[in-house]
Order: sequence, then C-alpha cells, then structure tokens
Amino acid sequence: MELHVEGLSHAYGPLTVLDDINLAIRPGQILCLVGPSGCGKSTLLRMIGGLEQPDGGQVLQLSPPPTESLNPLTFIFQDFALLPWRSVAGNVALALEHHDLSAGERDGIIADVLARTRLSDFADVLPRQLSGGMKQRVAIARALAVRPAVMLMDEPLSALDAQTRELLLDDLVGLWTRTPFTAVYVTHNLDEAVRLGHSIAILSRRPGRVREVLDLDMPLEGRSLSDPKLAKARDRLWESMREEAQTADRELADV
Repeated sequence: MELHVEGLSHAYGPLTVLDDINLAIRPGQILCLVGPSGCGKSTLLRMIGGLEQPDGGQVLQLSPPPTESLNPLTFIFQDFALLPWRSVAGNVALALEHHDLSAGERDGIIADVLARTRLSDFADVLPRQLSGGMKQRVAIARALAVRPAVMLMDEPLSALDAQTRELLLDDLVGLWTRTPFTAVYVTHNLDEAVRLGHSIAILSRRPGRVREVLDLDMPLEGRSLSDPKLAKARDRLWESMREEAQTADRELADV
C-alpha cells in the first residue's frame, strides 16, 4: 500500500509543531524519520496512522491494502504494551480476536508469526519472565499477526540496551529480507536509520519541516557502519541536523 503525505501541518494551540510536510511511503520499503528532539516525528506518525487529525494537508492512500491485511495501519511503540496476565501467544492472539477467523486460522497465524520472530519456544511464557528485547519481539509478532499494509514504528528500540538493540536490528532486517514489509520508523538514533532505512527523511527543529530525504540504494542485509558508504550517509545525516539538534536540546533544557 502506497501512502503520500501532502502539505500536512499541525499546531497545538499557538505552538506549530509540523509545517507543510510532504513525503512518499513506498510499498515494500522502510521510511525512517529522524530529526531533533521535539520536532514532531511522533506526532507525524500518529497522523499517518489516523490517531490524530492534521490542521492542514492530508494523508492519501494511493493503492489498496493487500486483500489478506486484517489491519492496514498497525503501530509498534517503545513501551511494548503487553498484557501481563496473558502469555506470549495470548498477547499475539489479542490482535486477532475481533476478526472473523476460525480457531484453526487464528492458531495458524499465531504459530507463523511466533516462528518468524523466533518466539515459538516461548508461546506459554508470561511477559514478566521475558527480557526487554523479547518483549519487543512479542510486540512485533502481534503487529505482524494482522498482516499490516504499513507498520508504524515509534522508537521501538529506544528503551533497550545497546546490545539488545543490535540484536533486534538484525531481527528486523531478517524479517524484511524474508518477507518485505512497508514501514515508517521513527528514531533519534542515526545508526538505526542507516541500518534500516531505504529512505530517511530529516525533519527540522520545531516546527518540523522536511529538510531533506536521503535515499539509500543498498540492500538491507549485510549493512554495516564499517562500510564507508553507509558511514558517509550517517555523517551526512548528522551534519544536516547537528546545529538544529544542539539548539533544540537547549530549548528543551530551558522548559
């Protein structure tokens, strides 16, 4: 499913947070959103997903979702949002309960996404018994269960330690390599952006505007910051936003 963001603007009272945003979300690709703290990345993601309505502009759906998609736009958040009294399989099942599926169809979907996220051996485990990385895998499996046309990922790895984050990055690359999906991925981590992004949109400090969209014509599998081309792309991102990031940090510190 292809989406276009056209002229999107939004304000909270007198505070303009987004101004004239134009972006293309292409089928089978991951679009990363980066920018200084407070520039409106998460607000933009919520508007793409329909959780908030913009004051101006629109999000256009240019092609229909796949026929098998149960929930075309699906969020993954940084806080996992798991029900503590439900097992891993039970948390995944929650996303399917309001859909017209037979018990066999539901069980098949759950088994498939647990296998894809390497959670099959943990199907009966409760969230309290899992590490942070494993909990986020459950959240990813739950999102995959509804076969989303577009996954909307709001800093899903930011609450994890560096080692776990690297493992989850590898998992996401592996998932996409085996079955390409479409996603919008918000992050403040430029290493994540160049590892995962087919394109990277850099937002200015508030009010957020698109400063630049960087396309990375490189396979996701095997990307490494030791690759000079990828390291150069990361440095270019930082140079593009360094001054505004420093200014935004001072502004937030003064609040």
